[in-house]
Amino acid sequence: MAETTVSVPSVAPFNPWKVVLLICVGCLALLFLAPTVGVLLSSIKTTREIAFGELWTIPGTIYWGNFIEVLTNPSVPQYFLNTIFVTLPATILSIILGVLAGYVFSKLPFAGSNLLFLVIISGMFFPPQVILIPLFQFFNSLGLIDTLWPIICVHTALGIPICTLLMRNFFATVPNALREAAILEGANEWQVLIRVALPLSLPAIAVLATLQFTWIWNDFLWPLIFTQSDEKRTIMVGIVNLKGQYSVAWGVQGALSLIASLPTLIVFLFFQRYFIKGMTMGAVKG
Repeated sequence: MAETTVSVPSVAPFNPWKVVLLICVGCLALLFLAPTVGVLLSSIKTTREIAFGELWTIPGTIYWGNFIEVLTNPSVPQYFLNTIFVTLPATILSIILGVLAGYVFSKLPFAGSNLLFLVIISGMFFPPQVILIPLFQFFNSLGLIDTLWPIICVHTALGIPICTLLMRNFFATVPNALREAAILEGANEWQVLIRVALPLSLPAIAVLATLQFTWIWNDFLWPLIFTQSDEKRTIMVGIVNLKGQYSVAWGVQGALSLIASLPTLIVFLFFQRYFIKGMTMGAVKG
């Protein structure tokens, strides 16, 4: 009679450091989610409940008046339109310029290109507060204060370094054989970029579109500096300016904050299948 052997699956030894790591990650996740939970709770409570220190308690009844007040506020649609008019052009322009610069630095190097690349990338480490006053004086001399044009120009310029860096690193992963084969077929550099390089760079462009859209949409500093009238404010500045009759309307601000976060969430969900691929392909390889 043949003997039958039963294989017993091996049990991994207990690792206390793994438990400590999971606890630390869980604590960090709770700290990260705490502001979001606070905003959510404030949006479904009355100002009286918040004023009496009941922010972190679960409400017995949900108060929808804050969302109704936001949706019926005549200034809120204008805040959203202004933010869209700023975010979309600045995102598109910075990505286009980053694609062009990244392709040149990667596939068409010239004398001094590495130095110029470092100069452009150094803009990522330039504190915006340093150029705040000079830019305000410059746009004021052009009569563009309290318009959306300064915000678009500044965000486009500030987005060029990160877009150039990411696209240059991504184009470096594209084999030169593809470019040489296209040139042998009679294509010029512009056609190589449009028909060969760009279709392969969709993951990197998705990363840039998500990051740029989120950064510009959530920006508070530059709209605060360059706009003065309520008709020109963006959504983040508009949230701060929502006030109650006698005090700050915490619940209304919380409701508008949640509504204002929906466009960035939609953009991320739209590009999510390209996002991780683009981050791992173009962003980590020099």
